[in-house]
Amino acid sequence: MSKKVLIMSASTGGGHNRAARAIKEELESRTIDSMSIECEIVDSLKLVNNTMDKVISRGYEKSAIYTPKAYGSVYRLSETNLASKNEFKANPLTSLMAKKFRHLLNDKKPDLIIGTHPFPMIALSTLKKNKHTLSLSRSESFYKSSNIDIPPMVSVLTDYTTHSTWIQNEIDYYIVGHEYVKELLVYEGVDTEKVKAFGIPVEKSFLEHRDKDTVLNELGLSPDKLTVLLMGGSFGAGNIKETLEELLTVDRDFQILVISGRNDHLKEKLSKMLDSTVHNKNICLLGYTNKMNDILASIDVLISKPGGLTTTEALLNDVPMIVPYCIPGQEEENLDFLTNCGAALRTTKKYSLPVLLKVLIDDPSRLDALRNNIKSIRKSDSAINISNLVVDILSDDN
Repeated sequence: MSKKVLIMSASTGGGHNRAARAIKEELESRTIDSMSIECEIVDSLKLVNNTMDKVISRGYEKSAIYTPKAYGSVYRLSETNLASKNEFKANPLTSLMAKKFRHLLNDKKPDLIIGTHPFPMIALSTLKKNKHTLSLSRSESFYKSSNIDIPPMVSVLTDYTTHSTWIQNEIDYYIVGHEYVKELLVYEGVDTEKVKAFGIPVEKSFLEHRDKDTVLNELGLSPDKLTVLLMGGSFGAGNIKETLEELLTVDRDFQILVISGRNDHLKEKLSKMLDSTVHNKNICLLGYTNKMNDILASIDVLISKPGGLTTTEALLNDVPMIVPYCIPGQEEENLDFLTNCGAALRTTKKYSLPVLLKVLIDDPSRLDALRNNIKSIRKSDSAINISNLVVDILSDDN
């Protein structure tokens, strides 16, 4: 006998899947009354169908690279135009998802569902909400015969902000990255007992890393110099070329590691730019790497866009961030969170990247102050605490 937990994720950036894997890893090490816990991660967009998955995840990727302003306005539009927090919008995608989920629930019969992405939780909440509703509308005819038991649901927010579409009465618990985010949810009307500020989960392997000197030597960098890491997100988005050009003008002694991700075109463009530019900086240019835990533990300053997972990983490694670009929407709000906590610096027209970096290099105590602020907000036991909560819920069910 075992307990079955479904973890609903989605491929729209690195954070949702990584959080799902971290929870699975921890939960599967537990037992309830000598029963094991079996976890399965379901990519909810692939569940609907591969075409829809490609449209959404690639659409996100393209919007992140080319049109951050457009992505931000869509985010804000959906934030403000919802009729009410718990009013389900007649969205064909969500209807289609709800239909697929009914089959999934019949097939898997989970004892509990965890969501690391809001879309599947909206669809599941819709099913639960309309469980006994017989709709006359053809488009909603899947509610007929949807007399299906939907188990307890836990929603894990993988950004340091909230969005009104994520809030559904049918969700039993929300896991958030920080007490600030808990207050945002409570302000939106969620019962304070339902919100747990456990942090955003990351895999155990991420908390292990090799020695800094070894890692920097392998990259052709000096362990004795201040190291700046420049990167975008999992899609290599952000204005990296212009940012690197700015860094080359800073008349201080530091070295630069650039990670361009899976974006081969960007790596080639940066390589050509460096070849044709006169500078005195030691630079390592990397494409995709699976050594981020080693790298983040070995650098002094991270210059990046503030995605939920990037932010969490930087916080867990005490790495201060300077943020020169972000996708409007969740990332912009992650940046609000970081600056309110004193864990990151944001560039403005006057406070340019060179200005901020020079002050940090000239006065190391400022870097220490940022690191101390990070230590006060980071949460390293998120997956453990989430698992404790799940075990409690499933034990109560017994």
